Amino acid sequence: AIIGGGEGATLREILKHSTVEQAVMIEIDEGVVSLSKDYLPEWQDCSSIAHHKGRDAWCFNDTRADARFEDAMAYFTDNFSPKQDDTDDDSESPYEVIVMDCLDPNDNVEFAEFLYTSDTYIQSLYHALTDDGILVVQVGASPKVDQAADETGGFVNRSEMMKKLNEYGFKSIHIYDESHSGFFASWSTLLAFKDAETRERWYRSSAEIELDLSRRILPTKEGKSSLRYFDGATMKGYQVPGKQFEAVYCRQEEQPQECNDKFKLLNGSSSYSPVLERHAIH
Repeated sequence: AIIGGGEGATLREILKHSTVEQAVMIEIDEGVVSLSKDYLPEWQDCSSIAHHKGRDAWCFNDTRADARFEDAMAYFTDNFSPKQDDTDDDSESPYEVIVMDCLDPNDNVEFAEFLYTSDTYIQSLYHALTDDGILVVQVGASPKVDQAADETGGFVNRSEMMKKLNEYGFKSIHIYDESHSGFFASWSTLLAFKDAETRERWYRSSAEIELDLSRRILPTKEGKSSLRYFDGATMKGYQVPGKQFEAVYCRQEEQPQECNDKFKLLNGSSSYSPVLERHAIH
């Protein structure tokens, strides 16, 4: 499922995977899709895979795309809150992957705060995933090396979300940054694994990733990969967070112990720690 993403770029990339059977996109404002179609057509352009059966040049016409125009927070809390009766015949099935592509955590609007800090909503995301499910969240611009800690700076919502993800049961949390998002800065993406064993796939070698991509990514008419920037070598770069994440993390008011002794806690908590990720041997 995609939360937000009305401009279509997240859906476009997901549909390039032949293994995807259904891509549900829950966008509160249908006008975002229409506006983007007119002014950001490349973000909804699936022409590179349109020659495959069931595919279409306009991503939203792909037979696997299921665009729903409603409040995603209400959808998840109504259907996947811990208080919901999962024996109901009309209950929604859990998702293997949920991608949250909506407001940035530092946006100065009340709704953004709820998206990143609401206990009920974050719990519902956990319960909306299969047992080995993965939550992917775009968490705004990547930090600078001299930036204040998230909890005391402009990204307090990002900091709160990480704490709550760990509190409500996610077993492994990672962040990476990407410079090809088309913005004026590198952008950060958070991944939360519901099952610790699933994270093993995160640390695969470049060769293993390339083999997997060759099997699952729909090729262009010319037989080339439909992915523009991503490959095995790129994925290897995602596996270890940049030094700026470690620097900002260690500026917390209550400095984590591993900031002073990087090698003592390599087998410690599975919660988010760029220090342990950067210095551990995977």
